Amino acid sequence: MIDSKENSTSDIPQGNWVDQLLPKPIRPYIRLARVDRPIGTWLLLLPGWWSLSLAKPASIPDISFFMLFGIGALLMRGAGCVVNDLFDRNLDIKVLRTSDRPIATGLISSHKAIFFLLILLLCSFVILIQFNSYAIAVGCLSLLLVVPYPLMKRITWWPQAWLGLTFNWGVLLGWAVINADITIAALLLYTSGFFWTLAYDTIYAHQDIDSDEVVGIKSTAILFGTKSLYWIILFFTCSIVLLGCTGLYIGISWPFFIGLSAAALHVVWQLKKINLDNSDNCLKIFKSNRDFGIIVLISIIVGQIL
Repeated sequence: MIDSKENSTSDIPQGNWVDQLLPKPIRPYIRLARVDRPIGTWLLLLPGWWSLSLAKPASIPDISFFMLFGIGALLMRGAGCVVNDLFDRNLDIKVLRTSDRPIATGLISSHKAIFFLLILLLCSFVILIQFNSYAIAVGCLSLLLVVPYPLMKRITWWPQAWLGLTFNWGVLLGWAVINADITIAALLLYTSGFFWTLAYDTIYAHQDIDSDEVVGIKSTAILFGTKSLYWIILFFTCSIVLLGCTGLYIGISWPFFIGLSAAALHVVWQLKKINLDNSDNCLKIFKSNRDFGIIVLISIIVGQIL
């Protein structure tokens, strides 16, 4: 076991609603899918909601599509976590923060985890086939990113970039759902989300920087080292500028840009509060990006309506 001051506690909450409300046999599966830690679902879902809201000018988003994307994000985030923990089962046990994850501890065998993964993917496919054929094809292509993602931290210093490509695929899917096409505006929005992910996941990676170096895991946090903050500022700046460019390209009304300014102020708050040497602080700032995404979403919706 690695003695790391940064990873002194588990990332699995104990005594919460999972323990209080659910039968004991299914608790490990809920924790494996990270249902009790919804921040990842939010960060996967919000770019898709951005896209659904932007893809049809001057209109209110379709609530049924919003609901389907919400369920789909929950399922696919769970599937991604299962794939990640299957690949990392021999690494997770060496890091205190992840050492009690269900596969690493043997609470769920690899065979049962694979069966659970297939169920999640099947349910996700049921959601996907509610859309047009172009969107179905775009959704299926996401698996080319989801499956290899856990391997990226073994072969490149930029696994956060791969995560950016993966977590923002909902932008392309949302655009395909509404328009059966992917346009320049969709690509601008996708690229904006990509840089947003680079920023918040570099912050997240600073939680594990000590243990990752010991076990040989690569990340932008290790690559950038003491210069991480400058890179994070650059990534956030690129994201906000590209969001602005997307709005200008589409011709969205002025409230969007006021909201985008509020999102930029939220980023300034993050940068003022961040302490990359404190894992608890990194987790708090990382989670606050849900609020950034919601501010952008509200800005888009109001800008479209007005």
